[in-house]
Amino acid sequence: MTTQLPPAPRPAAPRTPAGTAPVFGGTSLPAQIRILTGRSLRAMVTDPGIVLFGLIQPVVILFVLTQVFSKMGMPPHFPEGVSYLDYVLPAILVDNAAQSAMQSGVGLVEDQKNGMVARLRSLPVHPGALPAARSLVGLVRATVQVLIIMVLAITVLGYSPNGGVAELALSAGLTVFISFSLGWAFIAAGAWLRRAEPLQNLALIVIFPLMFASSAYVPVADLPDWLAAVASVNPLTYAIDASRALALDVPGLDHAIPSVLISAVIAVLGMVAALRGFRRPL
Repeated sequence: MTTQLPPAPRPAAPRTPAGTAPVFGGTSLPAQIRILTGRSLRAMVTDPGIVLFGLIQPVVILFVLTQVFSKMGMPPHFPEGVSYLDYVLPAILVDNAAQSAMQSGVGLVEDQKNGMVARLRSLPVHPGALPAARSLVGLVRATVQVLIIMVLAITVLGYSPNGGVAELALSAGLTVFISFSLGWAFIAAGAWLRRAEPLQNLALIVIFPLMFASSAYVPVADLPDWLAAVASVNPLTYAIDASRALALDVPGLDHAIPSVLISAVIAVLGMVAALRGFRRPL
């Protein structure tokens, strides 16, 4: 009579020590994000086309908008003692932030097309590492572009906001945070659409109308009634008004908290949607 031995106990799964980051294949998630971020930054810096167009875009937006619209007559509700350059520059920063955010989604689409995503899925890499890396690359890109715009505006066009240095820095920081949050929205769109053309069309359809249906170029009170109603609930109006209030020391600072909260919600929802879309089969 054969005696059956009891099954051998399964080895316990390795536990991550308390207070440390989860480990995937011997590498922690922060380390994976750092490695993938460095890879994307090196690829961006070593590509002359990306560097050139990334630097030209904010310069073109700055000079075209300020030189064209500054020759027009000021509307009745325009702030007193504020030049049009000072008024419109925060809007230019927010518009550039949205354009830069779109590139984060395009970058993820390129990673899917060139086989990078397929290679990572065969390795013990956390699914959120690549989208997070793309988000950080977009954050670096937006920061550099904001600095370029502000330096050129101050040195070449004579931008002289009434706010102090700290307020100006907060205005720029708010713009960069908006770009970070919108970047996650476009990363999510890229993870689901997986094509650059629909993603760019989506950005054009969303960003272009929202910028003009806001306080970007003229005060809301000077817009037609129906457009003013849209601008009053437009999230970009809150962001532009808050950035403008910080830089120019004008009313509108009460929009700072709503703009930060809206941006934070967009970032969180974008992270969740991006991770779900990224996990779908290729």
